[in-house]
Amino acid sequence: MARFIVLYRAPQEVAERFATATPEEAQAGMLLWGEWFGKLGPAVVDPGRPLGNARTVTGSGITAAPTDIIGMTILQADTMDDALAMVRDHHHLQWADSCTITVLEEMPIPEIEAGIVA
Repeated sequence: MARFIVLYRAPQEVAERFATATPEEAQAGMLLWGEWFGKLGPAVVDPGRPLGNARTVTGSGITAAPTDIIGMTILQADTMDDALAMVRDHHHLQWADSCTITVLEEMPIPEIEAGIVA
C-alpha cells in the first residue's frame, strides 16, 4: 500500500469563513468530516488538521508565504486511482467553485528502505 498526502485548497476568503463559523455551522462541518472518515475506515492514516501561518525558507531568509493550502489528510491506498476515488466526492469541493484537492503520492527512498541511510 502507498501513502497519499491530500491537500485541501481554497482561497483565503473561503478559509476565513470557517474561522468565523457559528458553533452550529462548525458542528455540521465536523459531521461531514466524520462521515467521510467513517466511509474510508482504515484508509485514513492521519485525519490531518487545518493548516496556516505558512512561511517560505530560502538561503537568504524567511518570509510569510501566502498559500491556498488550508488543510491536509494522509490516506493509504493501493494506487493513485484508488486515492483519487476516495476524494472525488469530498465535501470540501462543495464549499465554493474555487475549492480544490491535490493528491500527492509519497515516493519511496530506496536507500532508506535498504537501511543505507538512517
